[in-house]
Amino acid sequence: MSKVVKKKVALKVAKKVTKKAVAKKIISKKKASSVVKAAAKAIIKKKASNKKSAKKVAKKAVKKAA
Repeated sequence: MSKVVKKKVALKVAKKVTKKAVAKKIISKKKASSVVKAAAKAIIKKKASNKKSAKKVAKKAVKKAA
């Protein structure tokens, strides 16, 4: 069985990436919560196997949402 990032971890990673995007003014604070959810969903959908790949997926999702 390959390891898959759990929902909790996915949300954590998504939050971190989104926070950075908000800090860099890529996305507005109002949009942040929906972006976090979208990023977490993307991580789970892609079945990211670790935090590193989860971060990559989250970054792409955040850019898409921006």
